[in-house]
Amino acid sequence: MIEAVYDVTIRDDSIRLGQFLKLANLIESGAEAKEVIADGLVTVNDEVETRRGRQLTIGDVVSVGGMSVRVVAEGDVPPAL
Repeated sequence: MIEAVYDVTIRDDSIRLGQFLKLANLIESGAEAKEVIADGLVTVNDEVETRRGRQLTIGDVVSVGGMSVRVVAEGDVPPAL
C-alpha cells in the first residue's frame, strides 16, 4: 500500500529535524522529538536519522509513526480551496 506524503511549508531554506517534527505535528514536544530520533524511529529520505540537529532542506521527506511529510518552501504549496 502506498503511503500518502503531506507537504509542510517552511519559511527559510532549511530547518532542524527536531523543529520540523514539531512544526509538522508529528510529535508534541522537543523532549519527545529527542526521544523518537534517538530511538531510530525517524527516517529522512528513507534513511534512519539520529541527529536532532540535522538540517532539512526543500524536498526532504521525513517519516515517523507511519506518517510522511515533505519539506516545501513558502509559495510551493497551492492554497487550500
